[in-house]
Amino acid sequence: MIVITAPTGNIGRHLLPRLLESAGGEDLRVIVRDPARLPDAARSRVEVVTGSHGDAAVLDRAFEGADAVFWLVPPDASLPPRDGFSRFTRPAVKAFAAHGVRHVVGVSALGRGTPLADRAGLVTASLAMDDLIAGSGVSYRALANPSFFENLLEEADSIREHGVFTDTVDPDRKVPLVAVADIAAAAEALLLDRSWTGTGSVPVLGPQDLSPADLARIMTEQLGRPVRYERQPLDEMHTTLVGYGLDEEFVQALVDMKRAKDEGLDTGVTRTPATSSPTTFEQWCAQVLKPAVLA
Repeated sequence: MIVITAPTGNIGRHLLPRLLESAGGEDLRVIVRDPARLPDAARSRVEVVTGSHGDAAVLDRAFEGADAVFWLVPPDASLPPRDGFSRFTRPAVKAFAAHGVRHVVGVSALGRGTPLADRAGLVTASLAMDDLIAGSGVSYRALANPSFFENLLEEADSIREHGVFTDTVDPDRKVPLVAVADIAAAAEALLLDRSWTGTGSVPVLGPQDLSPADLARIMTEQLGRPVRYERQPLDEMHTTLVGYGLDEEFVQALVDMKRAKDEGLDTGVTRTPATSSPTTFEQWCAQVLKPAVLA
């Protein structure tokens, strides 16, 4: 039995169909707030537990008989990060023990072991979540991810209307970036081959490091229209997000994460065939961003 949290999210919506195709004799169970959001083809083939996986009672039902769990904490901009990650996860840690769950695969971030790890805002909170799970006695693998290609989908309107995307990092800073489909593939492999034990991180770095200037050039080529990068000051981002009504501690943690990424947070892992993943930014632009921009 494999339990999947957040099956309709960015990563889960790729992971669930992969497991439906490849899991063989494994039973699949999902925790979802709104079962109607599940694909029709999946709904009849999985066991559904309705509710939030931050709810101890929901987890008690979901983890009964489970061998492995895919764990993802959804972002909550209304809460301080320590609550959004660790407090959300504490009921799960108790439920892992109560139901004898042996293997957990979690979604986390790069940065562990770097000088920036303890001052990286949301990433620091995510790493603390990893420590909480790792200390529970389960075998745990944290998928250590950089920023996602999919973050650019939030810029689709700006790219379409103005030919501009924004971020807060140096335009020439090259960093790893990854497609969420590749993270799902890494999770699938770990969930199906549960010969691993102990705790550790599994970096998923994409195929190459890219700068915002590289992204602008590739988007220009793939979209057939000029796209340029504008760097947003961190204080301006802070003011804007607080003005939207987001929790101020959450906003500061986001700013701290952005600052740490601009100082090299994501570059502490050596790229090897084992840490790279296959989807190129060119492929992702053609398959995902271009339809969104041209819609």
